[in-house]
Amino acid sequence: MPRKKKKPQLTRQQRRVSATRQKLLEAARNVFTEKGLDAATIADITERADVGKGTFYYHFQDREGIINELMRDVLGELVAAIESKCEQISDLTELLDTMIGVHIEFFSGRWEDFVLYFQGRGDLHLKEGYAGIETPFLQYLETVERLLDAVIQYRLPKTVLRRIACAATGFVSGYYSFAVIAYEDEDVDKTLASLRGALVAGLARFISEALPPDRSAAGGRSG
Repeated sequence: MPRKKKKPQLTRQQRRVSATRQKLLEAARNVFTEKGLDAATIADITERADVGKGTFYYHFQDREGIINELMRDVLGELVAAIESKCEQISDLTELLDTMIGVHIEFFSGRWEDFVLYFQGRGDLHLKEGYAGIETPFLQYLETVERLLDAVIQYRLPKTVLRRIACAATGFVSGYYSFAVIAYEDEDVDKTLASLRGALVAGLARFISEALPPDRSAAGGRSG
């Protein structure tokens, strides 16, 4: 067997640059959580990271640049987790319930990342949002659409499928934000298990009712 090529080791300078970039990203994550995407400034981020503004501009073009990188990182990880847990599921209710479980597990102990996700979803509905922020969210929605489409097995119009995906992800984010705020010191998923079950059933019924008559989520795909 051919030997695997070793990854080239980073120089001391490259390690220092990478560490500073991560320091800025972590500082930005915390500042955006505390102050929000709109109120937080570059000065807030550099002060938290204990670096100068010149260092910030060495790594990022502007505030939008660091917001977009944070969003890409969080949603990229979330999409990978959803695909890993949901790819083989063929039942609609099981898929929806598993998606909720993936989100809860993913954001558990990652409150800053959840706040970014929640704020980013809200930003998509504003007339003047952050340029580029929509790309990772659209990829996230398209992943949910693809999984739902495979389970529904009926070729719904793209616009209907997008509304269903938005409803599913909106429910997930709303459920989680309510749960962690209302039950901060408890096992959130265990505390709200019955509510989760009822809402999953309601969302599954909503999707089923979006199908033409005599069709179901387990029916054959129409051409």
